[in-house]
Amino acid sequence: MSEAAGPRGRVPLGTTPSQTVGPFLSIVLPWSDGPDIAAPGIPGRTTITGRLMDGAGEPVPDGVVEVWQADPDGRFDHPDDPRGAQVRAGFRGFGRSATDEDGTFVFHTLKPGALPAGDGRTEAPHLDLSVLARGLLHRLVTRMYFPDEEVANAADPVLSGLDPDDRRLLTATARPDGTLRFDIRLQGANETPFFEV
Repeated sequence: MSEAAGPRGRVPLGTTPSQTVGPFLSIVLPWSDGPDIAAPGIPGRTTITGRLMDGAGEPVPDGVVEVWQADPDGRFDHPDDPRGAQVRAGFRGFGRSATDEDGTFVFHTLKPGALPAGDGRTEAPHLDLSVLARGLLHRLVTRMYFPDEEVANAADPVLSGLDPDDRRLLTATARPDGTLRFDIRLQGANETPFFEV
């Protein structure tokens, strides 16, 4: 807390609030086909859903979650992929979903393949996620791993370097209807592990 000089001497000032991103996220960033990373009708298309929550477990209704991922062959549709960019018809490798009033987001995609890591090891299939929400000055970055990849997940150089609770929080849950569930908590108990990029 700072102080300012006034007519009666030093007067304590309140804490300056941090800037917020504001509600424009839900107005400017989404677009109509944002959650469709894979087009309808593509074999292997799966749905991933989850909730974006604050530290108290309350929904964040005006957030945006982005996904960037490899295709089922473990290649990115990007010129910086050293193996050569490939474009699969109906798959774009990127998606953006606004959260609804319950904090829910959804993506329709294909499961990515394993990726070569820089040290010669292999990264397990995963999605890279960015989170934008009110109160955040910078995006948060995390990953989502697949529950049916126990062996690959155990050997993944990023996931294996975390404690068991954090590994659990980065692994989606399979649901009886064939979809995957992945919740993101910004703070507090069961906070999602975020990475510096």
